[in-house]
Amino acid sequence: MTGKDVNFTPGDERWMAHAVRLSRRALGNTAENPPVGCVIVRGGMPVGLGWTATGGRPHAETEALAMAGEAARGATAYVTLEPCAHHGRTPPCADALVRAGIGRVVVAVTDPDPRVSGKGLERLEAAGIEVGTGLCEEQARRVLAGFLSRIERGRPHVLLKLAVSADGRIAAEPGRPTAITGPEALARAHLMRARSDAILVGAGTVKADDPSLTCRLPGLEDRSPVRIVLDDDLSIPEDCRLVATSDRVPTWIFTTLEAREKALEFQKAHPHVRIMPVAHEETGRVSPEAVLERLAQEGINRLMVEGGAQVARSFAERGLVDEAAIFSAPHKVLGEGAVKALAGLPLETLTGGEMEAVEETPLGPDVLRVYVRRRNDGTG
Repeated sequence: MTGKDVNFTPGDERWMAHAVRLSRRALGNTAENPPVGCVIVRGGMPVGLGWTATGGRPHAETEALAMAGEAARGATAYVTLEPCAHHGRTPPCADALVRAGIGRVVVAVTDPDPRVSGKGLERLEAAGIEVGTGLCEEQARRVLAGFLSRIERGRPHVLLKLAVSADGRIAAEPGRPTAITGPEALARAHLMRARSDAILVGAGTVKADDPSLTCRLPGLEDRSPVRIVLDDDLSIPEDCRLVATSDRVPTWIFTTLEAREKALEFQKAHPHVRIMPVAHEETGRVSPEAVLERLAQEGINRLMVEGGAQVARSFAERGLVDEAAIFSAPHKVLGEGAVKALAGLPLETLTGGEMEAVEETPLGPDVLRVYVRRRNDGTG
């Protein structure tokens, strides 16, 4: 039997869950490739472990097979995404599994990439390997969400992060940085940065906060995402931290097509900054849809949107938020004059309707609640 007709055992679920955990290690570190995990098991014991390496290669299966060596013969491979079947910069992983003598392959998610899309499974089955699919699919899809979104929808997976007071505010007043949550929440937010390919803010946030937008967790400093600014008329200070450190951490500025001449001058003065003119809306603002389309073309799988209120609203009201991470400070009230989290749009836009609560975690005095958009294919 093949595919979803296979009767999986509790042992199968255990090892695939382990493969999913391994895949999380690759989040934000695989360039345009998917973050995949692989566990090779023989005689009830793991003999090979792998996850997609920095830059997207070697692939998870290659890493796990290298560890397993001859012990891979007759073993079961648990892989979170269908093994590739095309020649890219590396040979097909499906062929590598066949050559290694793997006896059985269990896959969580089939690959929607037209270059693969069932072809990897067909190669395995043609070689006489038993294949099962769909095990721990929902857990694996959450890790693979960025890659799947870019392939299937032509845009990155969008995570909107907010830190809000008990009354739904994000700052005491416009243009004034306000600490909302404590160190535990801040550390979790920095881990989200490390797991993202890019992080996005508006020009207003740059002017008000002069942020670094890097990951500053010990040991993960090299996992800082590409830093993106939406700047309609290229008005951010040219001596801000993002520009000053663009030779160390990639910095991209999206502006309007009308600002092209100004963009050329800015680019000459700051060659390490990438200026990307895109279409604008009737309001003269950069189009979020145009930005997402361009980011997908650049191989960005996971985008973290971090501020400010107007930028958050622009993504939320268009239904472009796939995941919302809301850090709440239950004991902090900023009052009516403070800045509303979504610039007047109800916070319920991110917590109800098509959004489903999937996590609630205490972080010191604060609480993190995560909501994800329900899939529209009838599977939840």
